[in-house]
Amino acid sequence: MADSAQNAPETAPEPVTEPTITVSQRRRAATAAALASSVEWYDYFVFGIAAALVFGKTFFPTANAAAGVLASFATFAVGFLARPLGGIIAGSLGDKRGRKPVLVMAIALMGAATTLIGLLPTYDTIGIAAPIILVLLRLVQGVAVGAQWGGAMLLATEYAPPGKRGLYGSLVQLGVPIGVVLANTVFLIAAQVAPPSDFLTWAWRIPFLVGILVLALAWYMHVKIDETPEYRRAEAKLAAEERGRGKSPLREVLRHHKGTVLLAGGSFMVNTATFYILLNGVLDYATRHLGMSRTTVLVATLLISTLQLAIIPLSAKLSDRIGRLKIYTFGAAGVALWAIPMFLLIDTASLPLFVVASFVGSLFLGIMYGPQAALFAELFTAEMRYTGASLGYQISAVVGGGLAPFIMVLLLESTGTSMSVSLYIIVLALISLGSIGLLAKRARRAAQSIPDSVDRPREAVGDQP
Repeated sequence: MADSAQNAPETAPEPVTEPTITVSQRRRAATAAALASSVEWYDYFVFGIAAALVFGKTFFPTANAAAGVLASFATFAVGFLARPLGGIIAGSLGDKRGRKPVLVMAIALMGAATTLIGLLPTYDTIGIAAPIILVLLRLVQGVAVGAQWGGAMLLATEYAPPGKRGLYGSLVQLGVPIGVVLANTVFLIAAQVAPPSDFLTWAWRIPFLVGILVLALAWYMHVKIDETPEYRRAEAKLAAEERGRGKSPLREVLRHHKGTVLLAGGSFMVNTATFYILLNGVLDYATRHLGMSRTTVLVATLLISTLQLAIIPLSAKLSDRIGRLKIYTFGAAGVALWAIPMFLLIDTASLPLFVVASFVGSLFLGIMYGPQAALFAELFTAEMRYTGASLGYQISAVVGGGLAPFIMVLLLESTGTSMSVSLYIIVLALISLGSIGLLAKRARRAAQSIPDSVDRPREAVGDQP
């Protein structure tokens, strides 16, 4: 069997009655998926902001400021190492037991971990136990977000009407800028309500304690949202073919589709790395190296993330018309070309130029991010989609995003120039462009080789919307 998710099945299953989906069900599912993504990413990004501004001083005290930040960002990266584990566990359960229950579990897990971080005593209070517990809770956050993305993405895309999978998938992707806006806003409010001397004492905890509200969303989804129609169809097919519960989606993905998983991860690597460089790495760089105000940088990041709320759905909608990979390639190429000008502008420490640099970089990231959920969903059949799409996404998060702020600090400390960070981004962009090119070649080959009666593989990656 070829190493691609585009292969047609050897034998056609018995026809399955199509579930009836109402407009109300579609809207409720899409809204729930967007909310789930938003609150999960809020919890995840709150940790990143605290890693840049707080944890180096409160959990990793050291005489060397750079060493404290490196330790803090290493803890931040630990969450990314756990994300594939969350994707594997949730993917297997989600492909065998359903999307909804796994998504509810992931949301509840994230809410509990984030709230506990907000209650955690610092190094001055309990010593070395403080950073150890912080790392463990970050691992739990990583497992939760690794489990969440696939479930929320499938809840939206598998409820999408024909021809609108990209647009519906982008509602989940909006969770990232919404999460960034919420995280930055709550941190700004916390900084305003408390005197500067109290920020490191207790005010930084406020954004984490908000995480307890996430548990209410988990309960709502458990009660109000139905399982996706595509999962119900896939479940019926598996039962009809007498394969059902005994077949491991993870084993199938790793045996027959690992090349597709690796290419999916490679295609998104530059996006996730550059995103965390702009969100967390630049926050540390601008405040510690360039002397810019913490509040100013947070406000600029908030405003830029707000603009992403328009860019992401527009690029996704366009991908429904002209193809996912065309939009994806344009965004990745833009990131590569902008990497050097972006840091030349940031290095001026001028607020207007800082905003221009970050906005243009975020623009290209948003263009890529919009169609990404639909693209990854279309790379795999429904029986193994949760597992395959989650693995691809989380691989890119570990290799690209999790280590990016840490690598950025190392590059700046060892080279003394931000151009080393620009070159790092360019190398990742070339890897992503190469992966996208191979995915496009596979899509063309699959479209030429399968019967006209088989629709899904021909529309994978959106070349024929």
